Amino acid sequence: MSDAAGKKRCLFGTDGVRDIANRGAMTPEMALRLGRAYVLFLTERGFPRPKIVVGRDTRRSGAMLEAALIAGMTSAGADVVCVGVTPTPGVSFGVELLRAQGGAVISASHNPAEYNGIKFLDNSGSKLSDDSELAIEEYLGDNLIDDWRPSGGSIGKVEHRESDFNSSYVERVRVSLGEEGLGSLKVVFDCANGAASTVLPDVLSSLTDGGNFEIIGASPDGLNINEKSGVMSMKGLSERVVQAGYDIGIAYDGDADRVLLVDGKGRPLDGDIILWVLGRWLKGKGSLGAGIVTTVMSNMALDKHMAESGIKTFRCPVGDRYVLQSMKDNGSSLGGEQSGHVIAFPYTKTGDGICTGFLFIRACIEIKEDIQTLVDRFGRFPQKLTNIAVNSKTDIMKDDNILAAVDEASRILGDSGRIFLRPSGTEPIVRLLVECEDLELVESLSRSIEEKITSLVVN
Repeated sequence: MSDAAGKKRCLFGTDGVRDIANRGAMTPEMALRLGRAYVLFLTERGFPRPKIVVGRDTRRSGAMLEAALIAGMTSAGADVVCVGVTPTPGVSFGVELLRAQGGAVISASHNPAEYNGIKFLDNSGSKLSDDSELAIEEYLGDNLIDDWRPSGGSIGKVEHRESDFNSSYVERVRVSLGEEGLGSLKVVFDCANGAASTVLPDVLSSLTDGGNFEIIGASPDGLNINEKSGVMSMKGLSERVVQAGYDIGIAYDGDADRVLLVDGKGRPLDGDIILWVLGRWLKGKGSLGAGIVTTVMSNMALDKHMAESGIKTFRCPVGDRYVLQSMKDNGSSLGGEQSGHVIAFPYTKTGDGICTGFLFIRACIEIKEDIQTLVDRFGRFPQKLTNIAVNSKTDIMKDDNILAAVDEASRILGDSGRIFLRPSGTEPIVRLLVECEDLELVESLSRSIEEKITSLVVN
């Protein structure tokens, strides 16, 4: 990935630094150096002796990387507040609550348990920009990172808030959402054996009065995060909803910044449908702003429905940081991704799966939305997303034959559809999206380009 100045980012992807824990870019040694580099970044931008909030998800490797990251930060002169296992939006809230100058989350989000990652937040609790992450990468190659050695009272302190922090985050969620809960809806929640399991029971007890709900995927053991549960495996949630007669199912990812839903028939309700509902709800309240923001991956049916409701749609690159920036640039109060990252001002300042799920329920109740017919009425355009494993994402994205094939497919689709090829920011794959109202054309174009990419990988 490159920034506006053309400098290449090698370490950071679309959601921080991520790799198999204790290997590659996610060793304790790298975590320590990242912690030092982040502190130097903050210090040279006007935050001497910064305070940094650090949280993590439920992975076994989290404590190992947390210790190394905190050692790096304190050795560079930062004070650290350790909040333990908490959702990513909890760390974002902690930056604001504790008036910190930054935050760090140790999580690999939706990836399997053997992975882990580190993502940094700014002093507002938002994810860092591309330029800021590039600057941190540059510190890693600077001698200053090794020469900067505070001593005595200049070494940073560590404050542990693991025992009480989550109760503060739960209260923040309650205040953001008001007293509304589940209404008469019957709901099952899937915590993906991740960070949501540490806070959701208390959120529910604070928002509902004996509501009809069930929680699954809430027994983390350090190795089962995202395993056959959560947003990455919706089958179990769908089956439970249908089997037990629930009205809706709500699933989170490992760090609870994403949410996806299923209706009473077990059918997925993705981020596009969530935005469709929340957009109309917020417009009716007069608090939507200029429109909604979504990424290039969202289905074209969303644009159609928003236009029918008199709501403008703004498109941006994939990544919730880009969604947030576009919201600010365009004066929008709602933005999100098809994958379930949703930001809704003033309720949330970052992707918050827990808040978003409850906002969706409130919106459906207030605008009298029929949850069970949303899938039928949305009528998404046929869309095929293919993840293709590659040896070099850069080589694929620069190959003349691949680029020519994509251009030709785009010419064939014209205004009736679109094609999009991009490298994953977190995995060794490229993602191919083909979309139009003609399903046979979607399949043929997708298959043709996938075969060209695969032949390059094999050769």
